[in-house]
Amino acid sequence: MKLLLTSGGVTNPSIEAALVRLLGKPIAECHALCVPTAQWGHPMCGPASVQGFVGAGPGFRHFSGLGWASLGVLELTALPTVGADRWVPWVREADVLLADGGDATYLAHWMRESGLADLLSTLPDKVWVGVSAGSMVMAPRIGDYFVEWAGAPDDRTLGVVDFAIFPHLNLFPTNTPADAARWAADIGGPAYAIDEQTALTVVDGTVEVVSEGEWTKFG
Repeated sequence: MKLLLTSGGVTNPSIEAALVRLLGKPIAECHALCVPTAQWGHPMCGPASVQGFVGAGPGFRHFSGLGWASLGVLELTALPTVGADRWVPWVREADVLLADGGDATYLAHWMRESGLADLLSTLPDKVWVGVSAGSMVMAPRIGDYFVEWAGAPDDRTLGVVDFAIFPHLNLFPTNTPADAARWAADIGGPAYAIDEQTALTVVDGTVEVVSEGEWTKFG
């Protein structure tokens, strides 16, 4: 799977160009599935924010509102009761999965429970675009700093990539460079702090930083 890991979405021309390269065709020709699951695990999210995401509302113009050929919804909590024979073709037929923010440990839990986590390695040409937790879920762990789901046993996530991500650099008072440095010291391994104008692409294990903003690599 090809990864575009962002903090705030496709917010500038450089990130958009990177996305189009990963897709291999214009955004307007690509069929997307929205994955809102992470939102349910975060106390600041809920029905209104999920509706905005899947409905490509004004607040999601840099993500679900980019002008995709079509938008569908892949709610991971429902998949175990539906059966893989139904939902796996939906994933295979899509060009891109759009994973929104929320709680990354909750998203990781349902990616495992649904079977989507195991499916990813069989989809070399599929593109995963993450925002915030939708990006962080690919890391080995996220740090206790970002765990909001009360049911999380720890801060571990999927480990698809070998680095962690600190999103929303300088967007919130608790996401300063100093906060990121303290977080990275706890992570104890490779990590990136990225702002809303920065993304990471990962293709065949090669990581590239795409940025018109601020970012820092730790470790």
